[in-house]
Amino acid sequence: MARPRIDGEEEEEEIAREVRRSDFPPNFVFGVATSAYQVEGARNEGGRGDSIWDAFSHTEGKVVDGSNGDIAIDQYHRYKEDVELIAKLGFGAYRFSISWSRIFPDGLGNKINEDGIKYYNNLINALLERGVEPYLTLYHWDLPLNLHESIDGWLSDKIVKYFEVYAETCFASFGDRVKHWITFNEPLQTAVNGYAVGIFAPGRSERPLTEPYLAAHYQLLAHAAAVSVYNKKFKAQQGGEIGLVVDCEWAEAFTDKQEDKDAAERRIAFQLRWFLDPICYGDYPEVMRETLGDRLPRFSDEEKELLRNSVDFVGINHYTTRYIAHEAIGSEDHEFFIEQKLKRITELSEGEIIGERAASDWLYIVPWGIRRLLNYVAHRYPNLPLYVTENGMDDEDSSTSPLHEMLDDVKRLNYYKGYLAAVAQAIRDGADVRGYFAWSLVDNFEWAQGYTKRFGLVYVDYKNGLSRHPKASAIWFSRFLKSNEEKNGKAD
Repeated sequence: MARPRIDGEEEEEEIAREVRRSDFPPNFVFGVATSAYQVEGARNEGGRGDSIWDAFSHTEGKVVDGSNGDIAIDQYHRYKEDVELIAKLGFGAYRFSISWSRIFPDGLGNKINEDGIKYYNNLINALLERGVEPYLTLYHWDLPLNLHESIDGWLSDKIVKYFEVYAETCFASFGDRVKHWITFNEPLQTAVNGYAVGIFAPGRSERPLTEPYLAAHYQLLAHAAAVSVYNKKFKAQQGGEIGLVVDCEWAEAFTDKQEDKDAAERRIAFQLRWFLDPICYGDYPEVMRETLGDRLPRFSDEEKELLRNSVDFVGINHYTTRYIAHEAIGSEDHEFFIEQKLKRITELSEGEIIGERAASDWLYIVPWGIRRLLNYVAHRYPNLPLYVTENGMDDEDSSTSPLHEMLDDVKRLNYYKGYLAAVAQAIRDGADVRGYFAWSLVDNFEWAQGYTKRFGLVYVDYKNGLSRHPKASAIWFSRFLKSNEEKNGKAD
């Protein structure tokens, strides 16, 4: 195989320059993000029902350290402290999710749990009081367990109506103050890791060649139903915007061969275009139809009409980049990837990798990838406002390291510098990127990795009362965000 192109070399010099707040538009949004199951805790408090992640994390062998989110970092009781942290660091927005089973414990929508409504009202009000704009995600993977057990969750068309009722309840309860709504976070991960590979809740892997496509299909239809309700009943009065968050690794062709370029495009089709093509163009990508045949569900004309243009913006979650090569007989580790006829590559030659590795074995630090991804999205879906809704990297948890070492997260700090510089470049290239959310505000429950990985800007001491300690990356962000004020003589 020919040696790969080392893309990004031409960008390294510019990325190396210290990124500044002034590299972004004045109204550009900078925020931090979390999700309900990863931070809230209070599993059995406030009338909350169980979710699929409660059941999954309590199943032996599903989480590497045997942990769960029963307590997590206890944001349910400590939300005021976390809101104060966000405001003091200088962030203008907080992206968080609602636990569906905290609003409807059984997911069915028959009786609203008023304690759940009260909790999120208190959180929203606390944010607004400190000048922090809420960006609210309706679904971040924690399906009410009853819906999985009674109707097979995202494999049933019935779930579309249940999600619509849940979404409408949230719009009615919070929409007078929440102006930025996200229906789904990373439907790809729910579909693939939840219903094909089985490493995320609900942990299904029995029918990996059909179930992920059903799960994705009904998430898209639930998204469209929720947006339709918002637009018909709430948007005119509340004046908010509503969108969807997708995740995508950038796929760079391993060589200049056409077969590698085609493989890279297939990789993006099976990540990003799977969800955005139906919304922007009315149907799934043709390459997916060709590959999957009748296993890929079809939309009715009415469904296509509901889906088309059903976003005011799109959120992009991006962490890393891979080189992609064509491989006629797939050697990937799962059927979902094998039938895409490609190989994901991080090692370019002996001792040379695509970028420095973070703690997770899937996360390599490749700043130029986010610029290319944002430009790709801007080109394929013109006139679509974008937000980077997650971006960050993890450290290994180390219970033996002293606190000051855990707070000195130089690698993360440099990660953010590089990726922010690349986002600024994409904006200069013409991409309509309107905001950036760092993942994550705090160390938290990292799904199947439990508490073994730390993504937070703020260190959480799991052994000493869950105390919060800003890391060097958080302090850098604070200075970065306040640099404009200092330049204009507005600093406190």
